Amino acid sequence: MTVGTGTAEEVLVTELHYLSATEVLRAFRSRELSPVEVFDAIAARADAVEPTVNALLERDHDDYRAQAKAAADRYAAAPGGALDGLPVVLKEEQPIAGRSLRFGSELTAGEVAEHTHPLPERVLAAGAIVHARSKTPEFSCAAFTHSTLWGITRNPWNPDFTPGGSSGGSGAALASGTAYLASGSDIGGSIRIPASLCGVVGFKPPYGRVPALPPYNLDTYCHDGPLARTVADVALFQNVIQGQHRVDHVSLPAVPIPAQLGDVRGRRVALAVTLGDFPVDPDVEANTRAFAAALRSAGATVDEVTVALTRADVTSAALVHFGSLMGPSMLADGIDPDDERLMPYTREFLRLAGAEYARVGLFQGQNLETAVHLALADVFDDHDALICPTLCTTGWVAGDNYVDHGITVGGVHVDPYLFGALTPVFNIASRHPVLSVPSGRSANGVPTGVQVVARPYDDVTVFQVGAAAERELGLWSDPSWRPDLIPANRTAT
Repeated sequence: MTVGTGTAEEVLVTELHYLSATEVLRAFRSRELSPVEVFDAIAARADAVEPTVNALLERDHDDYRAQAKAAADRYAAAPGGALDGLPVVLKEEQPIAGRSLRFGSELTAGEVAEHTHPLPERVLAAGAIVHARSKTPEFSCAAFTHSTLWGITRNPWNPDFTPGGSSGGSGAALASGTAYLASGSDIGGSIRIPASLCGVVGFKPPYGRVPALPPYNLDTYCHDGPLARTVADVALFQNVIQGQHRVDHVSLPAVPIPAQLGDVRGRRVALAVTLGDFPVDPDVEANTRAFAAALRSAGATVDEVTVALTRADVTSAALVHFGSLMGPSMLADGIDPDDERLMPYTREFLRLAGAEYARVGLFQGQNLETAVHLALADVFDDHDALICPTLCTTGWVAGDNYVDHGITVGGVHVDPYLFGALTPVFNIASRHPVLSVPSGRSANGVPTGVQVVARPYDDVTVFQVGAAAERELGLWSDPSWRPDLIPANRTAT
């Protein structure tokens, strides 16, 4: 498929389902593409790859092709909203009134949402065709995506590995070419982990920037946000979903992300190949250093720094917080934490978080969080941005519950497995905007990512830095940089 990119000299030749969202919308406006043509391509792609990837739900809920025809009619007259006619996937955890709301659990049979989350509300108002919802682990409490209810979601780059979690279905859909934009939520890395493992871009907005439903909007670790294949597409999506909302009294005014991104000349960036004493696999370090070199080529000054925090304190602080809020929320409807219908990883999450909350207490947990805030403040005294790996590891095996064993990272045993990621640091330090951008691939074929972090509420800087690195590395802009997704004899189980 050949579609103009906005200049007379440049064209992009690629498969239709791997065009960027901005290119597709531009082609809609110029009438080079029809929303019907694009929807048919996405639907055909999902038919081909979903038996392997297993990322999507509710593909047959509505007459989506009729919605595409209606969007085509609007373009013939006057385009509608900012996402008019664009196929978008939304995470099942974000409720839509009148639609099933299962949270990946056998314990939620018959549950239907009574309210629509502000994020889907805004996406639908912008004219998007929400042609599917994406799978999650049970109650979104894992950094991988599988459940007895929905089966195993697999990484399009290497199906033996997970696409991450809890927004793993969204990351896998983007990487496999079955959506142009996808939503996520993030309480310990659940946007950034799938972005890294699937080789796409994910944005954890600063707390309050994207509105949420009460009472979860009051949890400072909780963030809803966008994923896409390019930085520009994430910016497009973020501009649709951000800003104050009447049901979320802690929601903040929007900070528009500009269309022109990638100028980092004169910017000073801190490079941390790890945070504190977290171990890092060699492939992750090498790709992180390549990311830093790309920023130097783009004109930024990059200084290597250390960040004075410890894995033990980060682990304790995060588990205390989960034990005080997320764990009780999962049990709010009278669910027994020992119910054997719960996934083993769910029961382990509740056990670990509850025990650490009882052992440490909320006040000491807050002191541990303060140490993280101060360690980052030291970095931002002299730097506009910080870059560090998204994950320390090169992947988790698909279908493993990671109960009673951890993982080995850089020769070091890490348990719980979640702390093979550097993402929880920025749920503790939740006012920092964080953009996860692909940095390359590891020896097992699974992508790696880098977190771009800015000062609290300085959203635009992470997009400028991320776009500069993306341009220099040239990953998704290279049509050969795609998962080799040939549907195998593997079925989703």
